[in-house]
Amino acid sequence: MSLAVAIQMDPVETIDIEGDSSFALGLEAQRRGHGLYHYLPQDLSLHDGRVYARMRALEFRREQGNHASLGTPEAVDLATLDVVLMRQDPPFDMAYITATHLLEHVHPETLVVNDPVHVRNAPEKLFVTHFPELMPPTLITSDRAEVEAFRAEHRDIIVKPLFGNGGAGVFHIAPGDENLSALLELFTDLYREPIIVQRYLAEVRGGDKRIILVDGRPAGATNRVPPQGEARSNMHVGGRPEKAELSRRDLEICEAIGPALKERGLIFVGIDVIGGFMTEINVTSPTGIQEINRFDGVSLEAEIWDVIEARHGAAHKTPSV
Repeated sequence: MSLAVAIQMDPVETIDIEGDSSFALGLEAQRRGHGLYHYLPQDLSLHDGRVYARMRALEFRREQGNHASLGTPEAVDLATLDVVLMRQDPPFDMAYITATHLLEHVHPETLVVNDPVHVRNAPEKLFVTHFPELMPPTLITSDRAEVEAFRAEHRDIIVKPLFGNGGAGVFHIAPGDENLSALLELFTDLYREPIIVQRYLAEVRGGDKRIILVDGRPAGATNRVPPQGEARSNMHVGGRPEKAELSRRDLEICEAIGPALKERGLIFVGIDVIGGFMTEINVTSPTGIQEINRFDGVSLEAEIWDVIEARHGAAHKTPSV
C-alpha cells in the first residue's frame, strides 16, 4: 500500500536530523514506499470549499548537510492525498489555530495526524488540566493577587506563558526572589493570555521525563536533565537526554490519559513528567522518538506508522456486498 503523504512543517533545511521526529517519520514513510511532500503552514489556501497547499515532492536522507531534496512547487488539493502530518512547531497562536480549521475540511477522508480538531482543543498546558489529580498544584490566571496568594502558599514556583514552547519564557521564582512583580509586568506587556503558575518541583534537577504515547499506549521514555544552573530541561536550552524506564507511576498516568488520547485521534503524543507529576500533554509537534530509539533499540516511528496505516485502511475499506 503506497500512500501520498504531505508533511506540514517548518523549513526542512534547518532541521537537526539526529533529533527531529518529523525527519524520522519521513524516513520511515519512505522505507514503506510512501510518497512524501512538504509544505509550510502559510502555503495553505481555501478556495471554493477546497483546501490546497503549494507543496514540493520531498526526499529525506540521513546525510549531514545533504538530508533533503525538494521538487518544484505545485498547488495540490489536499483531498487527493492520503495522509497529512501536522508537524509545525508551536507557538500555538492564531496562525496555528487557523491551520487546524483549514485541515478540518479534509479530515478524516485525508487522514490528518494528529486530528486537527483535537489539536486545536488540546493546547499543551490546558489539556493537562482535565487531569488535575495527576498534576502539581497549578494556577492559570491574569490576576496578580491570585499569583501572589499562590506564591505565599507554595513559596517556590514556576511562572510561564500559557502558549509558550521549548522552555521559552519559563522562570523559576525561588523563595526570597524579588523579581515576581517585574516579571508579571513583563508578561502583561508581552501576552494577552493568562499565565500559568505551578509549584516548583525540585525533582527536575534529576530530570524531566518525556514519555511518548502511540495511539494512547506508552511506547517509551527518555529523561531530559537540565544543565547546571538551569531550571529548564528542554533540549532547546541544553537539556541532556538519558535512558529512562517507565515507572509504576508513569504507567498509572498513561493508563489514566490513554483512552482520552485514543478517542480524540491523538496518535502521536508526548507527555512531560517530573517527580511523578504530569506537567504537559504535547499534541502539536511532539519530539523525543529518536532519543528513545537510540537508548532502547526500538523504532517508535514504525509503531506510529503502523497505527496511521491501520487507521487509513479502516477508513477506506471497501464495504462487502
